[in-house]
Amino acid sequence: MRLILLGPPGAGKGTQAKMLKEKFQIPQISTGDILRQAVKDNTKLGARAKTVMDAGQLVPDDVVISLIKERIRQRDCKTGFILDGFPRNIVQAEKLSETLADMRVVIDNIIDLEVDEREVVERLTGRSTCLDCGAMFHQISCPPKVLGVCDGCGGKLAQRPDDNRETIRERLKVYLGSTAPLKEFYMKQGNLKTVEAKGSIEGIFFRLCEMIE
Repeated sequence: MRLILLGPPGAGKGTQAKMLKEKFQIPQISTGDILRQAVKDNTKLGARAKTVMDAGQLVPDDVVISLIKERIRQRDCKTGFILDGFPRNIVQAEKLSETLADMRVVIDNIIDLEVDEREVVERLTGRSTCLDCGAMFHQISCPPKVLGVCDGCGGKLAQRPDDNRETIRERLKVYLGSTAPLKEFYMKQGNLKTVEAKGSIEGIFFRLCEMIE
């Protein structure tokens, strides 16, 4: 099973991708995780990405594609994978289609997680991320057992610099301009499905699985 998850920042792509990974035993390819690791390692690509991410903009295509191409070609992706946060624009989608066509790989489903702006702002302003393992928590829906400490690895939790109201609204504008047109792109291919990303995490996951099974 090969899936692409679309949706605005805060739609829950990462959370749902992790649950899909466990259920179907296929790898999750998260551009966010790959980018954050590059930033943490202070690589050249990571330094370029950090400047853009802190400003609430999407990372340039050449940076993202350079990081993602090798991952797609790794052996554990041969039986399936979940692309979380990629592609983000038409150029990336076209390049991805070319790459997968060369590999004779067909995407089974493109899932659009639909959520309104107000809920996105509420979700992201209350979110914190483990600086060590990348696990995410929320002060209301998924609080850590100990304030400021990751349940999994014991690492320190912090709010991402781009998870403030002003930057979030800017990110949503960028999404509407660059990412939303992907719906039309994939709709023409006939395998775009929309899932309402409201309510409990488990409820969203149930609706998602109904769409793809």
